[in-house]
Amino acid sequence: MKQRKHITERRETGEDAAVKRREVNGMQKTAKRQSNTASSIVFFLLLAVYLATMVALPRVSRAEGELLMFGISIPISACTGVISSLANICVIFLAVFFRKRGFFAALVLLLIQYPILIFSLLVAKNLASLPGAFGNLLTIVAIILIYRRNKRIEEYQAAEVGHLQEQQKFSTRLFEQTATALVSAIDESDNYSHGHSLRVAEYSEKIAKRMGKDEDECRKVYYAALLHDVGKIGIPESILNKNGKLTPAEYEVIKQHPAKGNRILSGISAYPYLSIAAHHHHERYDGKGYPDKLKGEDIPEIARIISVADAYDAMSSRRAYRNAIPQQLIREEFVKCSGTQFDPEITKIMQNLIDSDVEYRMKEQETASDITAEKELECKEYRSEVSDGIVLNDSLTKIRLQVTPKIGADIENKTALVLFDSLDGRVHDDEKMKQDLCYYEYAEIFLDGEAVNKGVRKIETKTADSEAPTSGAHDFGSTIYDVEAVKCRDHVLITIDDGKQKREITIALPDSSRYAFLAMTGAFCRISNVSVEKEETPVPDGYITRIAEEVSYITRPDGDVPNIQVDGYRSATTKGIPLKNKLSVRFHTLSLPTARLVWHCPFWVIYSSDDGTVGGGHYREFALIRLDGEYWESEGVASNRLLVNKLAGFEGWDGWKTRNKQGFESSAVFERKDNTIVMNTVNLGISINNTTTILDGTKDVYVALTGDQCALTSIRIENN
Repeated sequence: MKQRKHITERRETGEDAAVKRREVNGMQKTAKRQSNTASSIVFFLLLAVYLATMVALPRVSRAEGELLMFGISIPISACTGVISSLANICVIFLAVFFRKRGFFAALVLLLIQYPILIFSLLVAKNLASLPGAFGNLLTIVAIILIYRRNKRIEEYQAAEVGHLQEQQKFSTRLFEQTATALVSAIDESDNYSHGHSLRVAEYSEKIAKRMGKDEDECRKVYYAALLHDVGKIGIPESILNKNGKLTPAEYEVIKQHPAKGNRILSGISAYPYLSIAAHHHHERYDGKGYPDKLKGEDIPEIARIISVADAYDAMSSRRAYRNAIPQQLIREEFVKCSGTQFDPEITKIMQNLIDSDVEYRMKEQETASDITAEKELECKEYRSEVSDGIVLNDSLTKIRLQVTPKIGADIENKTALVLFDSLDGRVHDDEKMKQDLCYYEYAEIFLDGEAVNKGVRKIETKTADSEAPTSGAHDFGSTIYDVEAVKCRDHVLITIDDGKQKREITIALPDSSRYAFLAMTGAFCRISNVSVEKEETPVPDGYITRIAEEVSYITRPDGDVPNIQVDGYRSATTKGIPLKNKLSVRFHTLSLPTARLVWHCPFWVIYSSDDGTVGGGHYREFALIRLDGEYWESEGVASNRLLVNKLAGFEGWDGWKTRNKQGFESSAVFERKDNTIVMNTVNLGISINNTTTILDGTKDVYVALTGDQCALTSIRIENN
């Protein structure tokens, strides 16, 4: 019998480091409070001793008895000098050890004695008070001298600190300029690394911040990442700038750059982390990297951070042999390589950064036909120039554009809108690019109202008189068009107004799960003065008149909970299932035809709300667990510990996606004891064990199913 093989991946959140750091900071604050408390106790103790001596001094000076000390009788009045000296010691200690506060307290204590001394000398004619007056005067002079000395020391120290700070700033500026010069040298030698080091430094710093590191540690990570590729200075430019993939021999030369970087930076002894990061940023978490084949946490943490940031920028940037990879595919690659190439914890943080980057700002900035930025598009042959796509959703998008035709014999002028879906939001004609980027073209809509069906179920066009006084003819034969577009589930409505006629084009898409982008193109025309505005609120239900039935993948019979079709990320959720003690749920899952990524699968949600629904009143989400092994932490209301095992039955991520599209039966078991919830589920060779600890003592807890581009049917519940 063969032994069952499995790979265990323990995933902890990047918040663990932040928690530990908060604990250290808390201990430091506690120690500081304790120190301040002790200081205050000593301060008030000195005050109390001084006041006690002032009360005792007159009585002792008038006492007539004697004290027996070491067999010798001493008059009690002889202790007057001792008590007076003790009082002076107290005020001097106040001035020496408590700075400004102690000086003024001592000065006040000494000055308030003078009215008593003057009264004793002038009214009571008590000459015995004369030594006390001079003693007080001498003590006042002493504490003033002590205060002045302390103040000069503080001024000197402040000047020294200021000088050191200026020196540090100068050193920092010099270091920054040197680092920038080195990075510029790298960029000059490599045509495809312009800005790479700076972007990797920025991404690495973002990761470090998410890990809970302090400002100084984040700064170290930033500069180590900025200089991670400095060893490429020693690599021949013919290899760095080769148009195409490297040969095995050339790749071996490239693999030398970490060691070269280590040698270059090791001379900077004040910043050892620079050479460490340069030397180890190509190590792999599974030990198959280079140059030293380090494994797991044997790889320095700073290098593990930079490795993830470096890989992200390499994938999101253009290379000689390929275009930039779309962000969703990059995210999928991180999911696939978590625990093998990359540190699982750091990978999870990068996935979270990608999910937060809704406008895709984390990428190489390149020149493109961004019509909204360039404001102008010169078109020759039809579709020789196409703008970037404008994403459509359930909020109205308003586009205004000016079209100027080119005049000439045998020239057919036309302007069109291309409706499509693509991972990178751009129109593609190359077949390989179409396949790689899941490109799908729905239709071409010409501004004169003609619509060409490229892959939709139905198109209907209605024409009416224009009501837009600002649309229509413009100077030099140009025309201004007002376009409105909106997507509601599986329908798109596009309205084109040229000042004369208003055309409404309703399009029934193949399904609800695909995205929709709108790009501008034409033939022998100039598209200019483009403006795009998006309304913030969604259009009301029924805004688009349906021209085709909705495509449904949930025709199977309902179970204990109604079936749901999740066309997009968490676009639908089952009703909440109360979790009391033990709960078992079985259901059938089927990825939609448009599903193309590993996380296009079901998710489990553990939560609480007033009405038991996801998003209900006082909603608190304790855990979101995806069947591909990902999960997201709650925000301070619960802690989660996830254990993912890839069993022998796991067929790889391509097999995972294939089996999800074929559909399979899934089940999950939840066990609750007080504030702890343990979930177990095994799906297609991925075993998930998650322990959720609720921190706020919530009693009413629910679980629900949701997901991304999947149909969930025949949901059965067993309560024990």
